[in-house]
Amino acid sequence: MPDLGYLISAIVLAGLITLLLRALPFAILKPLRTSRFVQALGRWMPVGIMLILAVVVLRDELVQRPGQAWMVAAAAAVTIAVHLLGKRRALLSIAAGTACYVLLLNLL
Repeated sequence: MPDLGYLISAIVLAGLITLLLRALPFAILKPLRTSRFVQALGRWMPVGIMLILAVVVLRDELVQRPGQAWMVAAAAAVTIAVHLLGKRRALLSIAAGTACYVLLLNLL
């Protein structure tokens, strides 16, 4: 059985490490807010992530249903049109494109 002092020092040390690891992001947050690089990442990362997700989903659908590529293209066009005409509401455009694709798959 370990000594009581050893156990207490281990608990205190673990608590300090946890506190420091939780405080570290807040300590470096202020210099990062003024960084032009971080501001550029904040502008472009959401778009880049959405583009990667769209490419992966579209590619998978085209591979699974090669004869129905027009359905994928039509649903993508509806998504883009609703997004641009609907004041760039992402949830609305995704729902419209998904509904269009599901309807095309089930009705044709």
